[in-house]
Amino acid sequence: MFYSKLRKAIAYFKRDEDGSIAIETVILVPMLFWVFLSTLSIFHAYRQHSISQKAGYTIGDMISRETNPIDRTYMVGAQKLLQFLTLADLQDTTIRVSSVKYNLPDNKYEMNGSKVQGNAKNEFTQSEVAGLTGRLPIMKDNEHIIVVETWVDYDPPFDTGLATHDVVNFVFTRPRYTPQVCWDQCGG
Repeated sequence: MFYSKLRKAIAYFKRDEDGSIAIETVILVPMLFWVFLSTLSIFHAYRQHSISQKAGYTIGDMISRETNPIDRTYMVGAQKLLQFLTLADLQDTTIRVSSVKYNLPDNKYEMNGSKVQGNAKNEFTQSEVAGLTGRLPIMKDNEHIIVVETWVDYDPPFDTGLATHDVVNFVFTRPRYTPQVCWDQCGG
C-alpha cells in the first residue's frame, strides 16, 4: 500500500507542470541580462572608435590650417583637445603629428619632422616612414602631408569579455595655407 501511494505521488509529480516557468526564468534572465550588457559594451566600443577617429580628423584639419610653427604648447593643446573630444583621461591619450613629403626621383617618402605629446609612442623616424608606403596617398614630387596618429585607452563599461585596448587612428591631411608644417620655427 505504501509503495502504490509512492508510485502515484511520483507519477503525479512527473505530470505536474506548476513552477516550470519559474525554473525557466531563473535560467534565462541571467543570460538575457548578460546579452544586454554585452550589446551595450559592443555599442560603446564602436562609438568610442568612431569618436576617436573623428577627433583625429578634427586635429588633422586644425593643424592643416596652421600658418604658425607648431611647438610644445601647441601639442599640449592638441592633446587636451583629443582628451576633450574623446571624453578620456589626459594620461590615457597620446598624439603624434608628423610631416611627410614625397620624393619622386627616389620614389620614397621622407620625414620632415615629428612631435609627440603623451607617453605611448616616440617621434616618427625615417625608417618608420618607409614602412608606411601602403598607407600613405599617392603624391606629387615634393608634396607634403600631415600625418596625425592618436591613441586613446579604451576600458569597456562592463566586464562581458571585451578587453581593454588602445583605440588607434591614423589620418593624413594636406596643408591648406602653407606648403608644409613648421616645427618650432619656420624657414629652417
